Amino acid sequence: MKDTGEMTEMRRVIEDKLKAALSPLELTITDDSAAHAGHAGSRPGGQSHFTVEIVSEAFTGQSRIARHRLVNHALAEELTGPIHALVIRAKAPGE
Repeated sequence: MKDTGEMTEMRRVIEDKLKAALSPLELTITDDSAAHAGHAGSRPGGQSHFTVEIVSEAFTGQSRIARHRLVNHALAEELTGPIHALVIRAKAPGE
């Protein structure tokens, strides 16, 4: 798994949940919150806007929408509150 900076609490939650649900071969989580400071949904201390790049066998044969649904399902609790925005780049191995 690729590290893209300090492992914040929310990044750790995202990583743990995606690992448990989708057994990713590759996973990169980027906290984009600083770029959205002052915008709708931003929170003091950040941890509200993320990009997830994930490669998993679970995505093989799945449409882009189905892949996003799998990620959203794994993070359903976080998407109702602390996560305001989530960019998902989901691929099957070899893509």
